[in-house]
Amino acid sequence: MSKNLLNNLMKQAQQMQERVKKLQEEVGNKTVEASSGGGMVTVVANGRQEILSIKIDKSVVDPADIDMLQDLVTAAVNEALRKSQELMKGEMGRLTAGMGLPPGMF
Repeated sequence: MSKNLLNNLMKQAQQMQERVKKLQEEVGNKTVEASSGGGMVTVVANGRQEILSIKIDKSVVDPADIDMLQDLVTAAVNEALRKSQELMKGEMGRLTAGMGLPPGMF
């Protein structure tokens, strides 16, 4: 492999690394929202898979049925995190499209 080719590959890898870092920052500032129980529990997460807020409708707060509330919160959080992961995966897919990378590289 020629030194020039190796230098070009290293330069391209560095540029890709910078683009990935920028994309991660941009996606980290985006939000996704998920709800459960017909909107009784709503969760907002960011692209860094951090939960930003949880809203619970007071009509679903029943001291006699805490299990249902816990289930609704769990379902909404899991859905918000799934959406956050899909957001990042989709953005990474657009970034790496046409590069011929094997599946799962990003």
